[in-house]
Order: sequence, then structure tokens, then C-alpha cells
Amino acid sequence: MTTLLFASILAMSLGPIGPDPAHEPQITASRNLVAMTFGAGNAIYFSSSHDAGRTFSNPVKVAEADVVPLTRHRGPRIAISGDAIVISAVMGKTPSHEQHAHGLPSDGDLFVWRSLDGGKKWSQGTVINDVPGASTEGLHSLAADGRGHLFAAWLDNRGGNGTKLYGARSTDSGATWSKNVLIYQSPDGHICECCHPSAALDPSGQIAIMWRNWLGGSRDMYLTRSRDGAAFSQPQKMGDGTWHLNGCPMDGGGVAVSATKTITAWRRGENVFLAEPGKPEMQIGTGKDVALALSGNRPYVTWTHGMKIEAWSDGKTQVLSNAGAYSAVTSLPNGGALVAWEENGGIVTRLLPR
Repeated sequence: MTTLLFASILAMSLGPIGPDPAHEPQITASRNLVAMTFGAGNAIYFSSSHDAGRTFSNPVKVAEADVVPLTRHRGPRIAISGDAIVISAVMGKTPSHEQHAHGLPSDGDLFVWRSLDGGKKWSQGTVINDVPGASTEGLHSLAADGRGHLFAAWLDNRGGNGTKLYGARSTDSGATWSKNVLIYQSPDGHICECCHPSAALDPSGQIAIMWRNWLGGSRDMYLTRSRDGAAFSQPQKMGDGTWHLNGCPMDGGGVAVSATKTITAWRRGENVFLAEPGKPEMQIGTGKDVALALSGNRPYVTWTHGMKIEAWSDGKTQVLSNAGAYSAVTSLPNGGALVAWEENGGIVTRLLPR
């Protein structure tokens, strides 16, 4: 049985789902609704708030499968588009024959589910990837502009010749999806194999996608844009430095947009950076597992530093938790932001004021 434990007007926690710990929360907000998704066991759940994140409803099960990846940013994603709430996640029936360290399915596909009644009932899942098993790595992103347009981007293994970045677009609030589009393929054979991409749509519908590349032994962040979800701009490297690394940091950062600003946050080595395209990077902290939201033109950045969840905005850093992991952050319609993270088998949220 799910329990709600209230800490204060600024923070609350959503207890474990039966014996299964909750993992990988993601949140988004629109008008008077804050929508949350997370995974537990072999299922994906949804919970909502109608008081700007101060309290959340008891979780509703959206879907379940034999294998649901829920580690290192492989959990579900959520977006609100018009009257539709859309959740995406990778699921499969067969565990990987290679005994993958992160419990991936060998036949994982990227599914989306829709709700038109505020999250009480959910549609059957629709598979987005048009090559079966291509998205089995479980690393993806989902974004919406609130006017019926959504875009999903994911790490794709089709063809067996290196990890590529693919995507698909919906123009009807997630009811149908376009043919898959190759967003980027590295000339060095593959992009970073275990770092999730990030996606955002600005008010005009322009799509921004960020991912960790692999070029000349460096695993740096790159950004591309598209007006139609089919043709993408020349990729642009983020930041001034480079990260030579013979391994994968499993950390993709975040991109956020407004009508006038595009901003990114990500990790290089043990440091956290904030950067706008074409402008110098700014180091804002030390840590990993970076998340970003933009409230107006004010960025809110969260990350993990050891066991701490830290948040940065306007040049100030605060510790939100001493025992958390995998934070997510969203801006709120009336200003400020809401942060969610894993802690002690449940999900904790915290309001950050304007």
C-alpha cells in the first residue's frame, strides 16, 4: 500500500510501491497540473499534483512488462501536450542474453501511453521505434510544446554498426508518430553508448536535442535543432573544454528552452557546467547526474554530489538531501521549480521558490 509522508509545505515523500523501491522520477508541469512518472519493480507509475507539487495523488499503474530498465537514467519520461499526458518508457519480454549489468531486455522497444482524463486511465502502449529492438538500451528523452507537438529521441542500435541517435515526432498529442529519423551518426562509428539524450521544444515548436558524442576519443556534449523533426542543423559542441575518456560516464545532462534562450547543463569529469550555445561555459558545481529546468529565463540545475542532492540557481547552491539520487527538475507555471529524486525506496519532492 502506498503512503504519503508530509515533511513540510516545501517537501514531501511518496512511499515505496509495496516491496519494490521507486526509481527514476520524472516531472513536468502545465497550468494547474504537475505530472510525475517513475518506475518500481516491472511497472511504470503515474502520480499528479494540483497544488504546485505540495501534495501528490496515490500512484496509478500505467503499464508493466517482464523487463523494465530502471537504472542510470533508463526510466520513464513524461510530457503534457494540450489535454494529453504522455509517458514513454522502454520495455521488453526477454532478459538480455549477455546478462547486461543494467538488466536490459534483448527485445526492448520504446512505448508511449496517453491519458486524456488527467491520468486516471491510460491507453494501450504504442511502439515508437519502427525497427524492433532498436531502442533496447533504454536511454531516451521526451519533450512537448503544449500545442500537440511532441518529440522523442533515443539511443538506437539498428543495423548493428554502432550506437546512433534517432527520433520521431507527433503532431497530435502523441496519438500517432512519424517514421523514425536519424538525428546523428558519429563519423567515428558511434556516439556515447550509455548517456541519455535530452530534448526540449520552444514555444514556436523548434526542437533542440543534446547528446554526449564520441569523437577522437572525447565524450563531449553536442546540440542540434530542427523545425520539422526531419532535418537537423549541424551539431554544435557545448562548452570550451573536452573530456577524453575511455569509458562511458552514463550521464547525459539536460537542455531547456524559452522563447529567447537555449541553455544546457552537463558534467565533464567531476564538474558541472552551464552553457548557452556559442557562449563560454560556466562551472557551477561538482557532481554528476545533472538535471535542468528553465523558469522564464532563470535556470534551475540539480545534481548528485556523493549522496547529496544539490540545487543551483542565481549563483547559489543548496543541499536538498543527504541521502538521495537521480534528481529531476521542472519549472512551475507561476514561477519557481519542483525537484524530485529517489530516497530510501521512495520519491521525495521539494519546491524551490522564485
